[in-house]
Amino acid sequence: MIDTFKAVVVNKQDEDFSLRVEQVNLDKLSKGNVLIEVHYSGINYKDGLASVPNGKIVRSYPHIPGIDLAGVVVESDDDRYKTGDKVIATSYEIGVSHSGGYSQYANIPADYIVPLPEGLSLKEAMIIGTAGFTAALSVLRLEENGLKPENGKVLVTGATGGVGSFGVAMLAKLGYNVEASTGKESEHEYLTAIGAGSIISRDEVYNGNLKTLEKQQWAGAIDPVGGATLAAIASKLQYNGSVAVSGLTGGGDVPTSVYPFILRGVNILGIDSVYCPMETRLKVWERVASDLKIDDFTPFIAKEVSLDELPDLLPTILKGGIRGRIIANIKG
Repeated sequence: MIDTFKAVVVNKQDEDFSLRVEQVNLDKLSKGNVLIEVHYSGINYKDGLASVPNGKIVRSYPHIPGIDLAGVVVESDDDRYKTGDKVIATSYEIGVSHSGGYSQYANIPADYIVPLPEGLSLKEAMIIGTAGFTAALSVLRLEENGLKPENGKVLVTGATGGVGSFGVAMLAKLGYNVEASTGKESEHEYLTAIGAGSIISRDEVYNGNLKTLEKQQWAGAIDPVGGATLAAIASKLQYNGSVAVSGLTGGGDVPTSVYPFILRGVNILGIDSVYCPMETRLKVWERVASDLKIDDFTPFIAKEVSLDELPDLLPTILKGGIRGRIIANIKG
């Protein structure tokens, strides 16, 4: 019988805000039909937003953040999962309106859960996490729209971030010639090590000036930046090229025109990892564990921290500057 356990709890009452590790019981968890002992979770930008009073992510307080988790089933009311099963749970409402992964136990709806694929450990699953899943989904959608290694270079923007790093490595694993874009000259060695064939600056993608159509440079692109960068990419894609966009760190407005789409057949592919259908979700995780699996995860780990370290760490994720993934070892 589980009595109490530790969890990171965010609370906000009027002007009072707190973020700390507390002893809680099962009644403090959101309703779900699969109880999971959490072994690992990841740290994502959305988790940082959940840790500050004006983040506008948390729907109600008190709340346990953490948008992804991997662990072992303790109890289950669903025939798909039994005690001892290793599982992954990411996206949907986890860590937003449903209590999340920064807790030694999580009560998760069975429809949110994916069985841990053969070939991945629980820790590897969380090194990949939501960021790696988004990158893999981007690769899948680009391939579905005709991208092949022989088509030419593939651009990855924001290449030192979570989605960008995994995008570079996964494309390289499949034999693509990857061109990585970054504003950090100090990270060129890192990008080369994870598979970038060439590296360009942010300004070489978008220098502040937009043209309707420019020289065709890339067969496809993975773009977690959005904004004017996305417009610039669209103007430089090869005929029938596609860009998979999954973020808006560069802004939500895309100042483009219709011409790349009607004169070059360019495609903008929206990548949503939150409500991705389960059929596709399972397919992506299987590929992450097989042909998209990274040979060496070491370069992708910025650091591994404990549950007790999370309250001090979480707000810092919003400042940027972190390369790769921070992993939370929840079980210890």
